[in-house]
Amino acid sequence: MTVTRPIRPDAVLIQAVIAGALSFAHLHDIAEAAGQHGWKAWAYPVSVDLLLVAAWHRLRSLRTTQGPTRAAWTWFAVALAASLGANVATAGLLDLSAVPAWLRILVAGWPALAFLGGTLLVHTPGALPDPAPRAEDHPAPVSTAPTPAEPLPAPEPAPALPPAALPDVPSALVDHARKVAADHHARTGTAIDNDTLRTRLGVPAPLADAIAAQLA
Repeated sequence: MTVTRPIRPDAVLIQAVIAGALSFAHLHDIAEAAGQHGWKAWAYPVSVDLLLVAAWHRLRSLRTTQGPTRAAWTWFAVALAASLGANVATAGLLDLSAVPAWLRILVAGWPALAFLGGTLLVHTPGALPDPAPRAEDHPAPVSTAPTPAEPLPAPEPAPALPPAALPDVPSALVDHARKVAADHHARTGTAIDNDTLRTRLGVPAPLADAIAAQLA
């Protein structure tokens, strides 16, 4: 179901339309009195109003980006002066049947002035980006983490038993141990150590040391 919203008149919008129409007509009358006839006389108020709107729009965008607004304010003032001047001149202060030469010059030169203003408004640079921060502006933070303690020295290996204290090893067990050591070297590329030999053979540590001594 479509809900139709009632149309409510906006007093501000109505006032803006009336003021714009009156200013448009005054500018047309001034241009026509200054010798611009036909479509030319209608183009002048369009040019003034467009420059006014463009300058105001540029002002709003520059405020958002924190850019320089001097040029935009200048062209806004120029367009506003042209619009106000036409409104005042048509209020009986100027004889439209005998327009002075200076006003004819202003009206004839307005297109070039409006073109220059519109071009400058379009190409006005915005806010400049912030420069890249330098390393000296942001020094490296000082670390407060505790310094790690120096590692303790590795314990010295226990001295091997002298050959006289090593137990006797059967030759069959020595041959089997030699095959296990050869297989370990073929797979890893390194000689088998006593702990690995003891684990593979399943013998006590003294017997493994005695076997390793005979394999050496």
